[in-house]
Amino acid sequence: MTKTAFITGATSGIGKATAKILAQNNYKIILCGRRKERLEALHKELSAITEVHSLQFDVRDKKAVYEAIDSLPEAFSTIDILINNAGNAHGLDPIQDGDTDDWDAMIDINVKGLLYVSKAIIPQMKERKSGHIINIGSTAAKEVYPNGNVYCATKHAVDALSQGMRMDLNPFSIRVGAIHPGMVETEFSEVRFKGDTEKAEKVYKGFSPLQPEDIADIIHFVVSRPYHVNIADLVVMSTAQASSTIVKRE
Repeated sequence: MTKTAFITGATSGIGKATAKILAQNNYKIILCGRRKERLEALHKELSAITEVHSLQFDVRDKKAVYEAIDSLPEAFSTIDILINNAGNAHGLDPIQDGDTDDWDAMIDINVKGLLYVSKAIIPQMKERKSGHIINIGSTAAKEVYPNGNVYCATKHAVDALSQGMRMDLNPFSIRVGAIHPGMVETEFSEVRFKGDTEKAEKVYKGFSPLQPEDIADIIHFVVSRPYHVNIADLVVMSTAQASSTIVKRE
């Protein structure tokens, strides 16, 4: 039976790479994102190999989340796999200099957005006593680094929520796991530095960082395990990275 995967933040980076690899392996895909043109382009690309449905909404908007998920056609209404991938870092300032708008954005997307989407989808999984939720965290969920303050706090929250979900949903045989990547070469740093490409490029210079496809490959492995196997918590870094602040650069 073909399974349906619901992917937030599907228009770039890890989300986009995951949508592609799952589509190539015969999963039906629900693409979720804010950027209409990117959604349409990826929808067109993946429609050549699998069934695809797109939902344009912002995970920060609770009403939009529920309306989008309620609008799913019958062919996509049974969600087997939820990949809570949408997330962002905004700014890299010490706590005393932080921009409260940046704080709000990170808390709203990384924590509340994950909760809204999960809340909307969990009931059907609970009813079927079947489903798989994967939350994309970060090495920032496992340690704190200078100037990472609120971003690290939101990813620590993702880690805690993943553990809490796993406990609460255990009676319903719903698998819950978290994948915590280190430095992945995506638009992440460009967003963090608010479009300053020079700063963003420096983050990945002098070593071979993880690529979105590396994490997507791991996600595919995790979701394709026999149902009695749940990979609960996984930290992934490039060989050059030993911690958030220790990277061997040439």
